Amino acid sequence: MSVIGATELRQSPDEVLANGEYPLTRRDLTEIAAMIYSDAGIALNESKASLVYSRLSKHIRALGLRGFREYCSLVSSPAGAAARREMLSHLTTNFTRFFRENHHFDHLRDEVLPGLVTRAKNGGRVRIWSAACSDGQEPYSIALTVLSVLPNAADLDFRILATDIDPKILSLARAGAYDEASLETVTPAMRKQWFHEVEIQGRRKFQVDDRVKRLITFNELNLMAQWPFKGTFDVIFCRNVVIYFDEPTQMKIWTRFAGLLPENGHLYIGHSERVSGDAKHVFDNIGITTYRHLGKAAGKKA
Repeated sequence: MSVIGATELRQSPDEVLANGEYPLTRRDLTEIAAMIYSDAGIALNESKASLVYSRLSKHIRALGLRGFREYCSLVSSPAGAAARREMLSHLTTNFTRFFRENHHFDHLRDEVLPGLVTRAKNGGRVRIWSAACSDGQEPYSIALTVLSVLPNAADLDFRILATDIDPKILSLARAGAYDEASLETVTPAMRKQWFHEVEIQGRRKFQVDDRVKRLITFNELNLMAQWPFKGTFDVIFCRNVVIYFDEPTQMKIWTRFAGLLPENGHLYIGHSERVSGDAKHVFDNIGITTYRHLGKAAGKKA
């Protein structure tokens, strides 16, 4: 996938790529694609024109604008900073579910956590990062897996960092309230122990217990920006995110992850993703989209 470039724009900048209440031209899509790539590393091409139209047309209407031309002018200006953040929220994908790609959580529980639990019980530090955490189902799944083997994890130096670029989706994650359908992949025992039924705005929800929330810190973070981390992570989950980046950006992200993992640290990625670039020399693919860091020495030899 590549960002729309000057060649496409020269072809016919005013050609309508998606039509409706507000026609979306090639020029409009090119400008939007450039902003999204600059802000979040997400690569859009012309095959995404209908998606861009469907996700942004309501936003344009709510802003009282006359079309995509006015919209592009707004979000590219200092006065449109808030609207530009909204644009990013609309164009990012937040599909997730509890224990998605369950083999990762089985591996975490059976192969990784025993050593980390021993360290934590002996007073050591343990850190897990859920990058691009969406509405929280991934980090809560991690926390539930941890609590299944270490019920008092929150009383030790054991923490999960959950980050996402979208502040709106982070608000939902912090609230930790889900409808019953979202809990289909949560076992009845876990549901009974770690969720309680609540009513929110007249709707039946299931709230994550505060004992689970204590393990997790939710923060806003753009993977394209500076990462404010002082230490390393023992485990990083970054799944079904890097696939939206172009190849150079993907390789950069893998390298940055490698720099935050110690020897024998673990990286879990999405089912359609593969570690590439220089980073592949410091990771051992030990399972389905599951990687173990080989250490700096391995990277130097490669």
